[in-house]
Amino acid sequence: MEQIVEALPADYADSTFLGRAQSPAGPVVIAIRDGELFDLTQRVSSTSGAVARRAFSDGERIGTAADGLPQGWTLLSPIDLQCIKASGVTFALSAIERVIEERARGDAGSAASIRAQLEEIIGSGIRSVVPGSPEADELKTAMIAEGMWSQYLEVAIGPDAEIFSKSPVLSSVGHGAQIGVRSDSSWNNPEPEVVLVCDSLGEVVGACLGNDVNLRDFEGRSALLLSKAKDNTASCSLGPFIRLFDKKFGMDDVRSAVVELEIEGPEGYRLKGNNRMSEISRDPLELVRQCLSEHHYPDGFVLFCGTLFAPTQDRDVPGAGFTHKVGDRVTISSAQLGTLTNTVTTSCDAPAWTMGIAEFTRNLARRGLVEKI
Repeated sequence: MEQIVEALPADYADSTFLGRAQSPAGPVVIAIRDGELFDLTQRVSSTSGAVARRAFSDGERIGTAADGLPQGWTLLSPIDLQCIKASGVTFALSAIERVIEERARGDAGSAASIRAQLEEIIGSGIRSVVPGSPEADELKTAMIAEGMWSQYLEVAIGPDAEIFSKSPVLSSVGHGAQIGVRSDSSWNNPEPEVVLVCDSLGEVVGACLGNDVNLRDFEGRSALLLSKAKDNTASCSLGPFIRLFDKKFGMDDVRSAVVELEIEGPEGYRLKGNNRMSEISRDPLELVRQCLSEHHYPDGFVLFCGTLFAPTQDRDVPGAGFTHKVGDRVTISSAQLGTLTNTVTTSCDAPAWTMGIAEFTRNLARRGLVEKI
């Protein structure tokens, strides 16, 4: 049986979680309540539908979380039909790093000297203002006069957050899967984040962990390469489960969450860091509001909140900073959301994404579950 308890937070027996697994018959919707594991699929056959209908109870008991998944089942990303959205440049440090990428034109070797200059000139300024405020507008005017303005600073302290589509529906991978970086990228990194899970009206029902794998060289060459930098096979990891909001866990816990990251390289390299949500520049609910904007998400959506973490520790060449190697083990963890672990490969070598919307629907149809989506 595949073990899952090591990926769950310590208080899992007192909380409710929603997730997905691959069974021999196809994807199943699972829940953990009071430490017990349930198959919800005969009641609701998608986590999108479970969120929409708040269908988290009942289901067929299949054991305890400590026993693990049934034989032949493997854990999947906990989302299915939800749109996958992300917000960027939501922390001062990430704003500075994006400007560095832009000025270095994607060249990691130029980053160190640019970083020192920018931190001295703009670091304190962007940390001290509220995005979209009159003070932020004054800072923008001053930076323009100094020739220091950037499109990344616009979304860091301007009125409009950066919101983008991270990955196609059904393309995300889960705990234990391989994650992919493009084979032609030479400067890239993981992005450990809290991910909000929302229904079609934008109400947040829970949260999970996410890795918004990023290619710094591609986006640094041009912001118009954002899609290539962000959306590649296996470049979006979510999990291990959605922790549903209740009396013990809610938005204030998201606001205070600390997300730890550890990278273990095949050559013995180690890197640790964290993402402290308390330092985010825009409240998570403001990010949700801006994601909704003038849009509709009939199957709900998930929203990456952005990250404080931007690794600068040298790996091979002094001054060249960090980049992934095939075989890196990336572990993202949070006391209340659990642990999300993935191993790095290239996007061209990662397992092919084959279950899109059509195949998902056909699979449910063969099982008589389409009407329960």
